[in-house]
Amino acid sequence: MTVRVKLFAVFRERANTKEASIEAASVREALAILVKRYPALSPLIFEGDSVRAFVHIFLNGKTIKEYRGLDTELHEGDELAIFPPVSGGLFRQVTQVEEALSIFLGVVTQIRDAEAVTLEQCCGRVLAENIVSMRDVPNYTRAAMDGYAVRSQDTGGAAPSSPVVLAVGSEVAAGVCMRVHTGSPVPAGFDAVVMLEDTRTRGSMVEVFAVVAPFENLGERGEDIKSGETVLRKGHLLRGCDAAVLAALGIGNVKVMRRPVAVIIPTGDELVPPGQEPREGEAIETNRLMAGMYIGQWGGIPVKSGIIRDDPALLKRAIASHQDADMILICGGSSVGARDHAPAVVSSLGSLLVHGVAMSPGKPTGLGAVGGKPVICLPGYPVACFAALFTFALPALRKLSGRELPLFTRRARLGEKIASRTGYRTYVRVTLKDGLAYPLMSSGAGIMSSLSRADGMVVVPEDVEGYSEGDEVEVIIIN
Repeated sequence: MTVRVKLFAVFRERANTKEASIEAASVREALAILVKRYPALSPLIFEGDSVRAFVHIFLNGKTIKEYRGLDTELHEGDELAIFPPVSGGLFRQVTQVEEALSIFLGVVTQIRDAEAVTLEQCCGRVLAENIVSMRDVPNYTRAAMDGYAVRSQDTGGAAPSSPVVLAVGSEVAAGVCMRVHTGSPVPAGFDAVVMLEDTRTRGSMVEVFAVVAPFENLGERGEDIKSGETVLRKGHLLRGCDAAVLAALGIGNVKVMRRPVAVIIPTGDELVPPGQEPREGEAIETNRLMAGMYIGQWGGIPVKSGIIRDDPALLKRAIASHQDADMILICGGSSVGARDHAPAVVSSLGSLLVHGVAMSPGKPTGLGAVGGKPVICLPGYPVACFAALFTFALPALRKLSGRELPLFTRRARLGEKIASRTGYRTYVRVTLKDGLAYPLMSSGAGIMSSLSRADGMVVVPEDVEGYSEGDEVEVIIIN
């Protein structure tokens, strides 16, 4: 069986390739062929005859531990993904954003389920099938203007000073015209419409003051859409104008891809729900609300879990109860403190692929998979939580839904300088005023109000040590 093997991080570097096609009947055989083809991979993947601990192997988006391990049978078209041991660890080293994203998206599989929705519900959804017109639009030849349907040859020589006179009638004949309104049918035999303002009525006769060419002021049958034409293709992101086209084709319901479901699990002993007055040492839980709204805005369906205390067993139970979700977001508990259990829980239930990302804010972010579902361990600080959502949850939702979600950006000059740390991707909140972008702050991951006050953010690349006042930057609009 021919399978595709995708390599990530250091495996990709050592093999000098992103993927390989291999003919193998089992995972074990595929690995043996892989290291024979790329000998530099052997000491990274194997320790003796055994696969090294914490090397993560996924088959079609699920860890092979959920199948028969190395003895799992392979089938034509299967996809293996091989990841190195968790990157980042206790933050002695961190993973660069692009590498972390590549690793994470390797465990995200596009949803194939489809559902039928009405045209009123289709905007923002991804089309699940090609739309082929079964009719001409328009389905008749129509007048594009108010006026008179004519045979164009009968208007020859017409001018303001020497009008052509035609008789108003109900049948097509030489020297005969017919009164029409915009959109009304034009009988076969008439091949043009003279605009009303270029005529003058005298009883049953009409003076025509302008020459018209064949098909002038006429909408031909099928000039918009022809029967048999593919109008919209599978994967298209539907808009309001597309709904209008579908309605014109006589379509009332359309098949679209199912929206991805993302469960949001907030964790922390100190958290209380919104509406409850916090005591000293407590904080109102807000990340679940913020994350849910962005998930919905980005095309997903947010499912909000109750607050989970800092207990690994409770977190395991919460994750296990949401295995019907397409993605799991854990808010808080992602760092390396005594009460930060999320990364260890993800590792115990599935695979923790990245822990610690070279981004500011958002360094404690963890990425993994449980039961074939992508999992993001989001930092508890709200600004860091937002940065991680934007960096990892948004691309994951795009891949899950097959939806291209464009970012709204604008160019602006900085009203003040921005400082950043080289080696880290920095997310700076900014306000826009009079064409200038003013940084609110480049640190302070817990200052929640800075997100509300911001119009957008500037992303400073890892290899740039800040920007100077007056530099032109790209602002990603977030509010």
